[in-house]
Amino acid sequence: MPLMQELKYLAGYPQQVTSQVCHLIAENKLESHLLKKYPAPHEVRTDRALYDFTVGIKNEFLRTSEPIAKVAYDGKIHVIHNALGTHTFVSRVQGGKLKAKREIRIAAVFRQAPLELLRMIVVHELAHLKEKEHSRSFYQLCEHMEPAYHQLEFDMRLFLTQTELAGPLYRAD
Repeated sequence: MPLMQELKYLAGYPQQVTSQVCHLIAENKLESHLLKKYPAPHEVRTDRALYDFTVGIKNEFLRTSEPIAKVAYDGKIHVIHNALGTHTFVSRVQGGKLKAKREIRIAAVFRQAPLELLRMIVVHELAHLKEKEHSRSFYQLCEHMEPAYHQLEFDMRLFLTQTELAGPLYRAD
């Protein structure tokens, strides 16, 4: 597999970083590197558990933002198209009022991911409740909710690379 295709999730990272990742891949050590850092997947398996997990973070950091109507894993989200999760604002007219519902969907690949990576994605989607664009203030809000946000984002890219190269990180025994 060509180098750039193997590292498509790391596009934009410095050559020094991508060469270290290539070295891990070449020596078949990327999986063990990730398992050492994240030995087990999270237990947030159902949509209801994901909703509760997300609302817990929202209530801790974004108490005054609008409520979230739905949070779910979505098998239709393809991480290849640069989406790990989505946030939508659905407006409907009910009677004489305009109702807005906020929904968050997380790519199904993260149903079997480390808790820290799931949290990073949830934090990212929650930050969109306040900041629509990926601006400096957006990333500051992400770091406020998850101080290790940028490291976790990088690790999530390693997780996706490993998953694509060799299948799921966590295998049922």
